[in-house]
Amino acid sequence: MTAQVLESPQGKSKIKIENVLYSPALQRVLAFAALIVLIVVFSIASPNFLQFRNITGILLATAVNGILALGVTFVIITAGIDLSIGTVMTFSAVMTGVFITRWGFDPLLGVLCGILSGSFAGMINGIVIAKMKVPPFVATLGMMYMAKGLALIIAELRPIYFNDVPGFSTIATGSVVGSILPDFNIPNAVMIMFIAAIVGSFILFKTILGRYTFALGSNEEATRLSGVNVDLWKIAVYTLSGTFAGLAGVVIAARLNSAQPALGQGYELDAIAAVVIGGTSLSGGEGSILGTIIGAFVISVLTNGLRILSVPQEWQIVVTGVIIIVAVYFDMVRRRRSR
Repeated sequence: MTAQVLESPQGKSKIKIENVLYSPALQRVLAFAALIVLIVVFSIASPNFLQFRNITGILLATAVNGILALGVTFVIITAGIDLSIGTVMTFSAVMTGVFITRWGFDPLLGVLCGILSGSFAGMINGIVIAKMKVPPFVATLGMMYMAKGLALIIAELRPIYFNDVPGFSTIATGSVVGSILPDFNIPNAVMIMFIAAIVGSFILFKTILGRYTFALGSNEEATRLSGVNVDLWKIAVYTLSGTFAGLAGVVIAARLNSAQPALGQGYELDAIAAVVIGGTSLSGGEGSILGTIIGAFVISVLTNGLRILSVPQEWQIVVTGVIIIVAVYFDMVRRRRSR
């Protein structure tokens, strides 16, 4: 005689409610709600917040951080980390300058080679992590310093300017949309971020790379035992992260109309914060591109609003740190409750 366990409708309802309360989607909703609240609060606190020039500044700042965050989203879903994206971005910007201004490459080809420079750095990260079994934190920390040093050496400690490259700055500050619809003068950098987000979302949810990204973060050993070449796909994930960092390097170079070799360190923290705030779990196996973009806007709006209110920069950093801790704590609680 077999025993049967019958679950009451009330019990099923309770399970469904708990699934909703502790789902990754809820954290994305909360992040979006926080974004709306920040916009409302800063708009009331300062009339300068909603001025067009300030909104444009927020969008441009979000574009660079958002593109960086897109790449690191894939890495964090695998339960890894990439601390090198900020300086790899700078390295890619410097290489773009070298290809175009020193070696005379066509601007389009120079931009492509600059992005591929980021891809190469990401691939090195992946090889060191997957083949040499160096922990991601240590491997990408090493790459962070290597990329920073190489950028300074190649640029000879001086900025590389694009003043003699016609139209280069329009990659970021121009507006294709504005030329068609004058009332919607959205900077090209923002459109690049949104296009990159669409591509990233497609890769994450519609391709084999995306499926294995989630599989690596959920259970890497089980994925390996099922016959998947874990090392190959891990290298691919870090290469993709480097590619997004390379794209961010081109965007920030176009925004500043120069490659600043001393810039970059610290950007990785804002990017990782955006990913965590957007609901991607540091434990791996969960995440979304939409959440990352929302998280990037939260960071940019918060930083911009505090700056407009003349809050000292050191306190801006403190507030950002508190938000990251709260986001990670919420993720830990959600994971414990969902088990």
